Amino acid sequence: MNHVAERYVKTVLEIGLYDPLYVDAYYGPEDWKNEVEKLKKEQIPADELIARLDELSAKVKELDLSKEDEMLQLRKQYLLKQFIAVRARVEMLSGKNFTFNEESKHLYDAVVPDFEDEHFAGIINELERLVPGKGSLIDRLSVFQKDFVIPKDKVDAVFRAAIEESRKRTKQHIPLPENENFELEYVTDKAWAGYNWYKGNNFSLIQVNIDFPILIDRAIDLASHEGYPGHHVYNSLLESNLVKERGWNEFSVYPLFSPQSLIAEGTANYGIHVVFPREERMKFEKEVLFPLAGLDTDKVDLYYKIQELTHELTYARTTAMRNYLDGKWSKEETGKWMEKYALRRASESTFRFPETYRSYIINYNWGQDMVKEYVEKRGGVESNPDKRWEIFTHLISTPQVPENLR
Repeated sequence: MNHVAERYVKTVLEIGLYDPLYVDAYYGPEDWKNEVEKLKKEQIPADELIARLDELSAKVKELDLSKEDEMLQLRKQYLLKQFIAVRARVEMLSGKNFTFNEESKHLYDAVVPDFEDEHFAGIINELERLVPGKGSLIDRLSVFQKDFVIPKDKVDAVFRAAIEESRKRTKQHIPLPENENFELEYVTDKAWAGYNWYKGNNFSLIQVNIDFPILIDRAIDLASHEGYPGHHVYNSLLESNLVKERGWNEFSVYPLFSPQSLIAEGTANYGIHVVFPREERMKFEKEVLFPLAGLDTDKVDLYYKIQELTHELTYARTTAMRNYLDGKWSKEETGKWMEKYALRRASESTFRFPETYRSYIINYNWGQDMVKEYVEKRGGVESNPDKRWEIFTHLISTPQVPENLR
């Protein structure tokens, strides 16, 4: 399987020559990368790549690992799912159009169920009751949230406090390599709020987009999601356990548009709740982050209730963008629907991420819910934190695919 893994890695790197977003991380042999960079042609050689992927997939399918240990079976399953996604991405780059659901199934091995408008209307009614002030709900919510925005000159202090706390808590449960570290950078003009660029050898560059106001609860969200126990820990464990220890080089490359992203984003989002259970998080924010940001805590309990409800509207955005990207709704229709059910005023920035990354958006909410169900069904509930950490750590340090979460 190692020979197949090498050809898989080089194929992913080759696709990255035609798609600048595709290779999210690579820390394999430098000569492989140099070899691939000489292959670029004017147009993506789609037929050649698809034939190669089909050949590699067939070779892996032929392997009988039924009597082997779990890790080898997981490795085979992982590669087969990745081949499906890589093949679909090549087809997309060569002009094939998939519906939103077809695309998410091929790329991320998952499809978000449909939600009726009534589902979101129920959440909106709750918010109507809770959000103070006069006028439309979307205006009242905007005014209310302004009191919880971190001042720009306080962002760094707040974020560093959040990431150091999440790091300390994570290391109490997950043994991390001694040299693990990160660099923090603030950026603008990006389609995302935060990003982890894993560089290999247990090091990450974590970027935070400061174009838009950052609410106080986003500090822990971003610190945990991008750092601990999220992307930084996930990538570091895969590199240590699978690439360095076992020599499984397929994990030295991370194709962004693949089932690996549902695992990565789902565990990173769920990991926020693992490292900061609700009551502990509220205590830390009130006692440490609010004072660092210079924010008043008078309305903090109401703020938490409102934020938890607005989080339940993330599927409204998914519904809207699925209809928009499938061509069922115009940009104007999508914007109006989102104002009503997602409580978000549409602007060019609203569409920037989904237009760039398309069905990738399912990995955050649906990925989190899939991970949550998997962990909690196996006893990893909030009242049993040790079991929760045990199952979570297994997920982020072994070859996993979304199918295994069902």
